[in-house]
Amino acid sequence: MALEKIVKNDKIETVLNDIWDFSFVQVRTATIIREDGTDLSRSFHRHVVMPLDDITGEDADVQAICNAVFTQTCKDNYQAFLDSQETL
Repeated sequence: MALEKIVKNDKIETVLNDIWDFSFVQVRTATIIREDGTDLSRSFHRHVVMPLDDITGEDADVQAICNAVFTQTCKDNYQAFLDSQETL
């Protein structure tokens, strides 16, 4: 009877803000408690990665997606969005 705790990214989604034309990445992490190969419980945590965020602390799979999605145009459009919020 061995208990095992597994933490893994089980869903990574890119979402497009089509008004400002920038994308961000949503990550869902699953924590699974297993006993002898049978899942006893599963819980989830979500977080969002924005184009100007530091991604060095993210898992390699998240970093790879962020590097593909967060082009310079995406970052510039996100910065323009942030700048517009400061004037409100």
